[in-house]
Amino acid sequence: MICLLLVAGHNTVLETQIKNDGTGLYSHLVGVPKALLPGVGGKKILDFWWETVNTRQLFSEVYLVTNADKYKHYERWATANDFPVENVVNDGSTTLEGCLGAVADLELAIRSRKLQDDIMVIAGDMLCADQNFDIAQVLRFFRSKPGELAIYYELEEGERSSSRGIVEVCPESHRITRFLEKPQEGLTVSRLASVVFYCLRKATLPYLSDFLSLCPRVQDRTFGKFWEWLINEQKLPVFGMKLPTGFQLIGQVGLSNYNKWLAHYSAKQQELPGKPIVCQSYARVGLMGNPSDGFHGKTIAMTISNFWAEVTLTESQTLVLLPHPLNDPTEFGSLQDLFCISRKEGYLGGLRLLQATCKKFYQFCSKQGIALTEQNFTLKYDTNIPRQVGLAGSSAIVSATLKCLMKFYNLTDTDLPKPIRANFILSVETDELFITAGLQDRVVQVYEGLVYMDFSKELMDEKGYGEYSPMDISRIPPLWLAYLNDPSDSGRIHSNVRQRWLNGDPDVVQAMKSFAELTDQARMALQSGDWHRLAQLMDQNFELRRSIYTDECLGPGNLRMVELARQFGSAVKLPGSGGAVVGLCLDADKLVELKKAFQEAGCVFCEIVPYNPLCTSAHD
Repeated sequence: MICLLLVAGHNTVLETQIKNDGTGLYSHLVGVPKALLPGVGGKKILDFWWETVNTRQLFSEVYLVTNADKYKHYERWATANDFPVENVVNDGSTTLEGCLGAVADLELAIRSRKLQDDIMVIAGDMLCADQNFDIAQVLRFFRSKPGELAIYYELEEGERSSSRGIVEVCPESHRITRFLEKPQEGLTVSRLASVVFYCLRKATLPYLSDFLSLCPRVQDRTFGKFWEWLINEQKLPVFGMKLPTGFQLIGQVGLSNYNKWLAHYSAKQQELPGKPIVCQSYARVGLMGNPSDGFHGKTIAMTISNFWAEVTLTESQTLVLLPHPLNDPTEFGSLQDLFCISRKEGYLGGLRLLQATCKKFYQFCSKQGIALTEQNFTLKYDTNIPRQVGLAGSSAIVSATLKCLMKFYNLTDTDLPKPIRANFILSVETDELFITAGLQDRVVQVYEGLVYMDFSKELMDEKGYGEYSPMDISRIPPLWLAYLNDPSDSGRIHSNVRQRWLNGDPDVVQAMKSFAELTDQARMALQSGDWHRLAQLMDQNFELRRSIYTDECLGPGNLRMVELARQFGSAVKLPGSGGAVVGLCLDADKLVELKKAFQEAGCVFCEIVPYNPLCTSAHD
């Protein structure tokens, strides 16, 4: 791979404004080429790009293409910065009227130096908001795709799409389906802006001369016009990779805009290391349909603010994952202490969840064409979600970790849409850690609040995810939750229900259809505020579950809690895999008695506080 840094443009606007400025603040910059103007972090703009590409393991040669007017400046810069002076290409132009055009400058360098390799092209006079992106990741993505590569970023608020080359990118294949050079408002909804940062395959280089032969006017020999022609007309496969940062080509701005963007990007740099990023994800209860999410059924679940997992990310010199003092013990009071803790809580805490999420996140971004910055961080977590009672404690830690990583790397819902995010969280647990899990918990923890989910086979086969519909959680009835203090018989005994379903067992197949029907009826009851009907459906949901799972699978502790709730006339069901029950008691006096009875039975009892993502919370 060969890299070409293009700095041959003539910018009469910026240069003239610096020369004519009467304040005297810019007198030392008179005549200085735009790529050698001050950039972010006190470096010259070109210094940053040279440091970025000056890697022999990645590039066999790096060339600088300039014009005759500024050649001496770049020759002096090359000598001072250990850049091979013989690799500075002079295009012979001294005025804007006599310039060749960006595509012609690139073609000149390739032709005159007889370059026969894949080419990376970067505008050396481009300000970059983030100075730490991984260019090796860019090259790996380019080599993984059967075509050319164009880097893009998401326009910041206030940036107009009509001032940039805009790309439309297929989210599945990452192929650029359309390139629009400075489109008028309304021509596209895309906010993805292409920058002069491309990779071209050796076999594609002849297209440069073909394009130039079609464009005799120098003003048409821009990269924007070239990519429009290559993508829209020639239909060559060109793929897009997102850099989650901002870019500004100084060759296109005047003095005030140069100062504005330099100050804006410099301020962003000074924010680092920023304040710690703290994200929460909440425990969930399944209200209806559980466990039909694993059987192409329907379900309704909600997040509750009673319990949550919290992850904190702080920028650091190295990447550090901090073990939790209680959940990831490495120090014990005695061998007996180790024995008792290991017997009760097992061997696996939350640290593995942090590590697996980070590993999967990097892998996901690499495949999705998102070049992450080379920044390190320290992750730590805390959680008060009870373990082994089916309230989705593990997925809450993964979900909160993912939120932190997305904020740290400036990723949005466009990069990782909510349905895909739920799939990602599930894959961390199933693919990386071999945890048996379904989508329900991950969906509701991503969307938050009260969510109706349809996992029909047709939807899952077509899109890879279901239909997820948030509901009005402010209309939820008063619910309670109780769970076992010692969840050793929480119902996690292996059952054969899934195998029976796969084998087409008519009882199980019919039960899953009935779960879906109950879910649709519960949705109507919730929407209409019919709590008596909802209570009936909750009871039916449990009995349906009991009809296909043996009492041994359900667990004696779970059955005792169900029977206790029914003694006080409360509707009750399991909210997850077992170890807890969720109920609806419409009689306030009986609810008080119910609470006492559960507490006297050695259970933990609490009234559910729904988590509403639309309201500010202490843990938001």
